[in-house]
Amino acid sequence: MQEYDFTVTGMSCTACAARVEKAARSVPGVVEAQVNLVTGEMHVVSKDGDCAQDIIRAVQGYGFGAQEKQNSAAPRIVGGNRGWAVILSVMLLLPLVALHHVVHSAEWMQAALALGIAALNYRFFTRGVRTMVEGDPGMDALVALGSGVALADGLVQLCIGGGGAMFLESAGMILTFVSVGKWLEARATRRTGRAVEKLNRLLPEVAVALRSGQQVQVATALLQQGDCLLVRPGDRIPADGTVLRGVSSADESALTGESMPVDKQEGSDVYAGTVNLQGVLHVRVTKPQEQSALSGVIRLVSNAAAQKAPVARMADRVARVFVPTVVAVAGVTAIVWWACGATWDVALARAVAVMVVSCPCALGLATPVAIMVGAGKGAEWGILFRNGEAIEAAGRANCVALDKTGTLTMGEPSVTDVCPHGCTRDELLGLAAALENGANHPLARAVLACAEPIVDVPDLQSIPGRGVRGTVQGIACAVGNAELMRELGVELQELPESMAQGKTMLHVARGAEWLGCLAVADAPRESAPRAVAALQAMGMRTLMMTGDHAAAAHVIGDHVGLQEVHAGALPQDKERILRTLQAQGERVAMVGDGINDAPALACAQVGIAIGAGTDIARESAGVILMRSDPMDIARALQLSRAILDKIRQNLFLAFFYNVLMIPFAAGVFYPVFGWLLPPAAAAAAMGLSSLCVVTNALRLRNFCPTA
Repeated sequence: MQEYDFTVTGMSCTACAARVEKAARSVPGVVEAQVNLVTGEMHVVSKDGDCAQDIIRAVQGYGFGAQEKQNSAAPRIVGGNRGWAVILSVMLLLPLVALHHVVHSAEWMQAALALGIAALNYRFFTRGVRTMVEGDPGMDALVALGSGVALADGLVQLCIGGGGAMFLESAGMILTFVSVGKWLEARATRRTGRAVEKLNRLLPEVAVALRSGQQVQVATALLQQGDCLLVRPGDRIPADGTVLRGVSSADESALTGESMPVDKQEGSDVYAGTVNLQGVLHVRVTKPQEQSALSGVIRLVSNAAAQKAPVARMADRVARVFVPTVVAVAGVTAIVWWACGATWDVALARAVAVMVVSCPCALGLATPVAIMVGAGKGAEWGILFRNGEAIEAAGRANCVALDKTGTLTMGEPSVTDVCPHGCTRDELLGLAAALENGANHPLARAVLACAEPIVDVPDLQSIPGRGVRGTVQGIACAVGNAELMRELGVELQELPESMAQGKTMLHVARGAEWLGCLAVADAPRESAPRAVAALQAMGMRTLMMTGDHAAAAHVIGDHVGLQEVHAGALPQDKERILRTLQAQGERVAMVGDGINDAPALACAQVGIAIGAGTDIARESAGVILMRSDPMDIARALQLSRAILDKIRQNLFLAFFYNVLMIPFAAGVFYPVFGWLLPPAAAAAAMGLSSLCVVTNALRLRNFCPTA
C-alpha cells in the first residue's frame, strides 16, 4: 500500500469534505481517503503506486485545489476566505445599505455595488453551481442559491421597471456576512492547531554538522541517518540520534510532558526538539526528521482529527441529505406563503432566508475542531491519541484492565527491605554486592543498584537457580535462596512475614553464619495508588492482569487498591479475560507496555500503551502515554471524556440551531408572534452558529484534569 498526504483548498463545510473524499476514491487503486476539514488536509491510501497526480486531477475536477504535501509531519490550519476580499466586500456593502435604507434611490448604483460584492465572492457561485449540476450540493450551493435568487430578482425588476421590493442589498449582505463569518471562523479555527504549530516550532531549521573535521550548517530537513552533529548548551537537538561524545542533560518536557531533565552520556538516545541544557554533545543521527519521535507526535495529533469518531457518523449521514432537503423546504416555503396570499417578494424572502440560515458549516466543524483541540491539549501532557475512534472509545470506557510489570510497577527488581543479623546494614549490602558483582542477572543488578562492592572476589562461582558463592578474606561466602543456604549448612533465622510476602529473598552467609537477607521485588510506581484511586473516583472498575505468581500479584494489587487481581495470566488468558468482561457489558480500556500485552491491547475497546513500552505494544494501542506515570492513565481518560462531551455539545448546538432557525426563517412563528427573519440576518446567524461551535471547542484548551 502507498500512502499520500495532500493539502486541499476551497472546502467550506462537511459536504465539501465528502466531495473531496468522493473524488479521491474515484481514482482506480485508492482504497481509503480521509479529509481533515480543520487543517484542509487529506490522507489517501492506494494499492497502486504513483497515482498522486491522478488524485490531484480528480479533486481539481470537483472544483477544489489540491497539491501533494512534501512533509506530512507538519500540518497547517487553513485560513478560509481571502482577507482582502472580505474587507472589500464590507467596503462595498456599507454604501449599498445606505443607498437602500437611507436614500431609497439610485437602484442602478445599488445593482453595481451588489454585483461587485458577488464578483469578489464568485467562488460561492462557481462551486455552488458545479455541485448542483453534479447532484451533490453543499453549503456553497445554499449560499449561491440564496444570494443568486435575490440578486437575479432585483436585476430583473430593475430591468423591467417592476414596482416590487428589490433584494439587492440582501444579496450583498448575505455574501458579505457569510464571508465575514467564514473569515472569523477560520481565525478561530487556527487556534485549534496551536498545539501542533508549537510542536512544529520545536524543530530548529538549521543544524551544525561535523564533516571532515569542519563545522557546517545544514538545513535540518536535509539531515540523513549517520550524520554527526554538534549540539551546544541551550540548543534544540535537530534530529533523533545517539550521543557519541559528551555529558549533559536534556529537557524533554515538550516531548514527554516530564519536567525533570534527563541525563545524557555516551550511548544515550536523544530526540529532536528537546533542549540540550549543559555540556556540548556530539550526536550521530539515527532517524531523519520525518521519522523522528517528535514528527510522530505531530502526525498523531493531526491525524486524530482526520479520522472521524463514530459519534460523528450520524452527522455525516444527515449531511448527505441535508442540503437537498433544505432546498426542498425553501421551495415549499415560497409556495405556501404565495398560496396564503403573500406577495412574490415576501415568499421569495422566506425561501432565501431558509436556504441561507441552513448552511451546514457548524455540523461539519462540530467533531474535528473538538478532537483537534483535545488532541493538542493531550500532546502537551505527553498523551497521544491515534484517531478519533480511540478518543471516543476511551471516553466511553467504564472498566480499566492494567498490566502489572512496567505499568503499575517499575518493571525491574529492586531491593525493598534489608534485614542484617550480626552485622551492619552497609556491611550486609557491601558483601552481597561483592558477590553479585559482574553478574547480569536481574536480582544481581538490583543489589548492585543500591550498594558498592566492599572487596573484589576473584573466584566467584554462579550456581544456577540458587545463587552465587566465593571467597572473601579467606572465608567462603554466599548469597542466594534458602535452598542454597541449606546446602551450605547455614541456619536461617525467622523473618517478619510482611518482609517476605510476595518478594524474592536473597540470604547472605559468611562461612556457616547467616548475616541476614535482602528482599527483592518489582516495586510499585509511586503514583500507582493515586492513579487507581482517581480511576475509581471516575466510576471505573479496576483490575490487574499479570503473568506473575499470585502472592506477588496480590501484594501489588492490595498496595495500589485494585478491586480485582488475575495472576498467572498468559497473553491468551488476558485476551480471554477481556472478552469475558466485554460479554458482561463492560467497555474496557487495557493498559500495558510489553509484547505479551499486545493481544489484549488489540482486543480491548481501546488500548493504552504506557511509557517506554515496546513498539509492538504501541502499534496495538489507540492511546500512547509518553511517560511511565500511571496518573497519565486517569488524565487520558478524563480528557477523552471531556472531548466526547464537547463533541456532543457541538452536535447538539448544530442540530438545535437548524431545528430552531429553519422554522424561524420559514415564518412558522409569524402567525403567533409576528417574528420574521430577514435574509441578511439569516446569513449573520449562520456565521454565528459556526463561530459558537469553534469557540465551544476552544474551551478544551483550558481543561485541567482532576487527577
